[in-house]
Amino acid sequence: MTPAARLEKLIRDTATVLLPESARKWIRKQQRIYKLQSVPVGSVNFGGLRRLSPISTVFGQDRDLLTIERYYIEQFLENHSADIKGRCLEMGDPAYIRKFGGDKVTKADVLNYVEGNPQATIVADLTDSPHIPDNSFDCIIITQTLQMIFEVDKAIATLHRILKPGGTVLCTSHGMTRVARREGVDDWGEYWHFTTQSKRRLFGDVFGRENIEVSTVGNIFTCICNLHGLGASEVDQAELDVHDPNFEMLVLVRAVKKV
Repeated sequence: MTPAARLEKLIRDTATVLLPESARKWIRKQQRIYKLQSVPVGSVNFGGLRRLSPISTVFGQDRDLLTIERYYIEQFLENHSADIKGRCLEMGDPAYIRKFGGDKVTKADVLNYVEGNPQATIVADLTDSPHIPDNSFDCIIITQTLQMIFEVDKAIATLHRILKPGGTVLCTSHGMTRVARREGVDDWGEYWHFTTQSKRRLFGDVFGRENIEVSTVGNIFTCICNLHGLGASEVDQAELDVHDPNFEMLVLVRAVKKV
């Protein structure tokens, strides 16, 4: 965010707190009458984004680039790579355990919901999996999965149960994005998109509010680019690194099981 933009945001936020609603409405009315908006009405140039279908219909996978979501996810996991150690569990495949855990990992397990995944060491439904022993894992990586589970509270309770005391869950989920669904299979898709408030309550009720960290990534521009399926390398680094809490592309959670 440029210094001018930061100053504008500071003034706007301060005015929101200090001015009564009637004064704010009067100011907005004057802006409309005298065309004093920061971007005047009718002057926006949408360019190549003025289209009714996304640039990529498959989340950017056809562009052979690291997606914006995956850029943020990998940044989050790298920032918390010290937690990825001992016996670890990941959903679907062990790619992130290998990439960010390295020789700190003593055993890598993979959970899959149904049979047929050759990389899976555990087949289970996170909402009902009594065959997974309590206190089994030092770290659980669960990226872009919770939104696919209807009984999400039960899944979080299972994550807590199978985590060792002192162990960590690293979780990412959709906030602002297109819906993920597999064509022809309507019940394989997304039931939820989360916010910091919902994640803080869901995880806090199980792990304890003092044992969780909830954060978000994204801004208005990166959300738009992500909706179109653009790759992270198609956006400037400085634009990727601005995180506006009003535009929660992903909601990230680090939750530690109390010793």
